[in-house]
Amino acid sequence: MCRIAGALRTLLPLLAALLQASVEASGEIALCKTGFPEDVYSAVLSKDVHEGQPLLNVKFSNCNGKRKVQYESSEPADFKVDEDGMVYAVRSFPLSSEHAKFLIYAQDKETQEKWQVAVKLSLKPTLTEDSVKEPPEVEEIVFPRQFSKHSGHLQRQKRDWVIPPINLPENSRGPFPQELVRIRSDRDKNLSLRYSVTGPGADQPPTGIFIINPISGQLSVTKPLDREQIARFHLRAHAVDINGNQVENPIDIVINVIDMNDNRPEFLHQVWNGTVPEGSKPGTYVMTVTAIDADDPNALNGMLRYRILSQAPSTPSPNMFTINNETGDIITVAAGLDREKVQQYTLIIQATDMEGNPTYGLSNTATAIITVTDVNDNPPEFTAMTFYGEVPENRVDVIVANLTVTDKDQPHTPAWNAVYRISGGDPTGRFAIQTDPNSNDGLVTVVKPIDFETNRMFVLTVAAENQVPLAKGIQHPPQSTATVSVTVIDVNENPYFAPNPKIIRQEEGLHAGTMLTTFTAQDPDRYMQQNIRYTKLSDPANWLKIDPVNGQITTIAVLDRESPNVKNNIYNATFLASDNGIPPMSGTGTLQIYLLDINDNAPQVLPQEAETCETPDPNSINITALDYDIDPNAGPFAFDLPLSPVTIKRNWTITRLNGDFAQLNLKIKFLEAGIYEVPIIITDSGNPPKSNISILRVKVCQCDSNGDCTDVDRIVGAGLGTGAIIAILLCIIILLILVLMFVVWMKRRDKERQAKQLLIDPEDDVRDNILKYDEEGGGEEDQDYDLSQLQQPDTVEPDAIKPVGIRRMDERPIHAEPQYPVRSAAPHPGDIGDFINEGLKAADNDPTAPPYDSLLVFDYEGSGSTAGSLSSLNSSSSGGEQDYDYLNDWGPRFKKLADMYGGGDD
Repeated sequence: MCRIAGALRTLLPLLAALLQASVEASGEIALCKTGFPEDVYSAVLSKDVHEGQPLLNVKFSNCNGKRKVQYESSEPADFKVDEDGMVYAVRSFPLSSEHAKFLIYAQDKETQEKWQVAVKLSLKPTLTEDSVKEPPEVEEIVFPRQFSKHSGHLQRQKRDWVIPPINLPENSRGPFPQELVRIRSDRDKNLSLRYSVTGPGADQPPTGIFIINPISGQLSVTKPLDREQIARFHLRAHAVDINGNQVENPIDIVINVIDMNDNRPEFLHQVWNGTVPEGSKPGTYVMTVTAIDADDPNALNGMLRYRILSQAPSTPSPNMFTINNETGDIITVAAGLDREKVQQYTLIIQATDMEGNPTYGLSNTATAIITVTDVNDNPPEFTAMTFYGEVPENRVDVIVANLTVTDKDQPHTPAWNAVYRISGGDPTGRFAIQTDPNSNDGLVTVVKPIDFETNRMFVLTVAAENQVPLAKGIQHPPQSTATVSVTVIDVNENPYFAPNPKIIRQEEGLHAGTMLTTFTAQDPDRYMQQNIRYTKLSDPANWLKIDPVNGQITTIAVLDRESPNVKNNIYNATFLASDNGIPPMSGTGTLQIYLLDINDNAPQVLPQEAETCETPDPNSINITALDYDIDPNAGPFAFDLPLSPVTIKRNWTITRLNGDFAQLNLKIKFLEAGIYEVPIIITDSGNPPKSNISILRVKVCQCDSNGDCTDVDRIVGAGLGTGAIIAILLCIIILLILVLMFVVWMKRRDKERQAKQLLIDPEDDVRDNILKYDEEGGGEEDQDYDLSQLQQPDTVEPDAIKPVGIRRMDERPIHAEPQYPVRSAAPHPGDIGDFINEGLKAADNDPTAPPYDSLLVFDYEGSGSTAGSLSSLNSSSSGGEQDYDYLNDWGPRFKKLADMYGGGDD
């Protein structure tokens, strides 16, 4: 069945098209006529018509479906028509009791063909008491008639109905369900029909808002509607028989939700911030505030109007600003904005719907904070006409004066920051002015040294202005000027030598006591009566002295150009000049003595050692001369051999090669190998010339064919140089020292062994034995000890009766008994140190004392000791009777001992 129904639905449009074509071909009746199907459209409205309110729908029959029609209204200021034929109100206006009538035009865009239809608007009648009692009559919507077949032709019985939209106000109070319209088909007389609606609000979300009685076709709404959620519902009504077969084509039902003023305007921000420059002219734009209303913006409910409720502060005028009531633009309306007087304005803005109607409109408020921004309308002004300062001479980077200004503009902005400049009184540029970024003060600073003797005072002209120029229209001068009086303070300055350095030329060899020059300093303090004294600061060779009063420099030694302290013929000496000012100052000067050379150094042979072969061939010795003088007191040199001894000229010959070099050769055919000292006479070219006999040590050796010595060892053995002899002597001395140290060490080792050796049995030697002192055993009676050794020395047997063989090396020998100190029975703590020191001195003076590395005997307490035997001690019987309090004064360790023996039974 479903497939058959689907096939029928597909074929029905095709059949209708075929029928229409056959009818047009036969010309019996025109089934379609282009134009409006009705001559007059009517609509019943309430008294007030709202902007954007849909009124009715006009239908235009477009037979071929290809026409593009444009709708127009004869009263475009009041009504407009959409492309779907829906007529809307352009503005809100009250509808009078008289019937309103206007025309709707439809024009083909291509052919410019035009059609028209009349529209009548009537006022809904006022309900009377009788009508209130009776239930309102529900409008009935009948399904349009369909084509029926008569006499073999299709004939339309009635034109299509125009179903106007249903206007339903939002937030209706009911009662619910509220009947809207009744949908009926004229076939319900012959058939039992069932009605239903589909679409959003019925069977689609949100479901259940609209319901229909399937028997009567009564369409109802079940609850209040909210236009802000859904402004229009589009439903489709259906009519079927009891078998579910479609009887009528579905019709469209449009339900418009009429807006009610149920939403207040809401500002986008509760606080709005804006700025305006001070001094702005009236009409200057400041900011825009915006509010929105959830109601219909095309109706009065959503049309907002703005106004300013209050302004704080109200100076200089209570109406400094105004607001565009439609756009929310805030502008200035009065002059006199001055940031220095009022920095901020607070406006309370109100937005009201219903076009600002205070009676019916809903309103809301917001705050607009307008900050007046600063412009440079106040120049800086000096707080004084003259500023004073002082500065010591020759000081730089010193703040001389502090210039203060006032500026009413906003601090730390370009309109407040001051820029200072010196406009006069400083032609040499010795001062500069810097701006303190925190206080905006001008700091006058010295950038170049000032001489008191030249300038004692400066009078500067300074100007101050802002970083940015003044705003236009400001009557104040752009800058402020002042004068700065700077006093220069005289200070004690350093004396200075002129010229420095001072250069003089002198021949070397001047004798001591020769006056060279006068080197004096000048004191720049012309207005101070001061004396200058001179001292020598640096004289590397100690050749000079200076007179402390007049600065005369005299030699105290012979000047020598060849001294290592002379560099490039110049000798430098530094002197100090000091004044007697407060505080005393000093300056240094350098004297440069350019020493002229004299012929005071004889030439010497170079090199001083050489070697040659036993025969004249194949080599010879090239020599030159060394002279510490310079030209013309040096070369060229003359070389010659002395007449004595005669062997020199017999064995050797010298030939001058040029002014600086000569050649020494063997004169005989053979000279035995060995070391020979050849004297050579060298004469320089000075005036007068200076000559010298210089010794050349020549090593003669056997040579090979290349001229190299082959018997160097034999020659070296025949004659050793000075360096070799010194090296040999050093080796011998080091070897002797090592041998001597070894012998001393061996002797000391033997002495130590003899000192440590004992003549007793190893069992009696207690140095290397481990003795146990913590074992008490069973008491003295159980120990087989000879306690007689602990008695006084006068009670034991004399040393003379002891056998010699058992005497120890460290035992006291038989001599006169030394006078060792005797300690009292109850000594004072301070006596212990004295007792030990006295015992040490006695031991040092005792000739019978054992050596340092032997075992010392400490059990001898001297004669007359009152101490008895250890076995006679009875701590249990006698300890409590003695007073041990003095042990508390000896320290914490003895205090513990006093507590043990003096604490009673505990």
